[in-house]
Amino acid sequence: MDKRTFLRSLGLLSLAAVPSVYGMERWIELHDHIAPEELAGDEKFWQGIRKGYRLKPDYINLENGYYCMQPQKTLESFIQHVRDVNYQASYYMRTVQWKNKKKMSDKLAELVDCPADELIITRNTTESLDMIIGGLHWEEGDEAVMAEQDYGAMLNMFKQVAKRNGVVNKIISVPNHPKSDEEIVKLYADAITNKTRLLMVCHMINITGHILPIRKICDMAHSKGVQVMVDGAHALAHIKFSMKDLDCDYYGASLHKWLSVPLGAGVLYVKKKHISNIWPLLAAGNREEGDISVLNHIGTHPVHTDLAIADAIDYYMMIGPERKEERLRYLQNYWTKQVRSLPHIILNTPEDPTRSCAIANIGVKGIKPGELAKILLEKYKIYTVSIDRAGVHGCRITPNVFTTPAELDVLVKALKDLG
Repeated sequence: MDKRTFLRSLGLLSLAAVPSVYGMERWIELHDHIAPEELAGDEKFWQGIRKGYRLKPDYINLENGYYCMQPQKTLESFIQHVRDVNYQASYYMRTVQWKNKKKMSDKLAELVDCPADELIITRNTTESLDMIIGGLHWEEGDEAVMAEQDYGAMLNMFKQVAKRNGVVNKIISVPNHPKSDEEIVKLYADAITNKTRLLMVCHMINITGHILPIRKICDMAHSKGVQVMVDGAHALAHIKFSMKDLDCDYYGASLHKWLSVPLGAGVLYVKKKHISNIWPLLAAGNREEGDISVLNHIGTHPVHTDLAIADAIDYYMMIGPERKEERLRYLQNYWTKQVRSLPHIILNTPEDPTRSCAIANIGVKGIKPGELAKILLEKYKIYTVSIDRAGVHGCRITPNVFTTPAELDVLVKALKDLG
């Protein structure tokens, strides 16, 4: 059997003894009595979830971190939203678009456990966090702390405010394999001075999947009078958390990643007391003091994407946040445990299962990341992405709930072959 035929056969596995897309809710209800950690390895259950997705059979998709496809149920709802908005046209835009967007943001606020008047829908993480970086009232000599592993768009925005406002950017490096939370907290603490105004930190580092101790970092920074902005692009709907528990000042995320909202939606949380101190990205006109809508004026935009947020949240809640997180962590541990000890393998993700979930980054000694990604795709039909910066040299491997151990076995075989 050639690899293309093998990949197609993997997709056909989901056709047997599992529910139709529209019987998904009942299928999940039948497994409600099973604990999430036990259900994580129940392949029959997850074959049922897999059937809710239309998967391309030409390759194994292990690059779900950039953009997670929508399950068919969410996709069909989104298409209907497009039709409905198109049918009503200007009438919709002038009558109910803002009311409906508020419903969506309220639902998001409930999901992340924060007050509804502290959260808005944006277009992506970059817009959310760059609005904060560019919107603070910086003075020359002010300092900002960040890590070289942070996302490039935010680092570039900090470079811009350095040029424009004379801000001093202090860049640390987060170790791939820390000994403790305290080691990480100390790295950030040591970079803070009496001139530091903002600390940026990833909830989950996008290039390694490393989950950072956000609450401990926030507590430390706040004790020094420093605000904390969290990049949660890969955390929302990936790992379960509460904004109240994190106690950060700002939090941005993209909804097209792990929540599987159509492209074009993100979220920004701003602690109430800071709202009036941020310059909006686009001028919004007069608002009451502390009204977060002042940060939400972006002009005419694809409102049908906003409507799909509720459908995506409903799907996520139907699967169950705990079930999803346990499955994603199970899949990552399934393949990493098989290769971590191999002498030619470099794993850039912590071994401690509490410090990561779905995402892991792997390198092969003697093979550049770009070449490794090419080999995986051309020889083994595995699609991933290469990372070659900030002390991380390898390919990011990002399964999703529809990924099977059989697919990950292909990855494991490939990595062993390259030894």
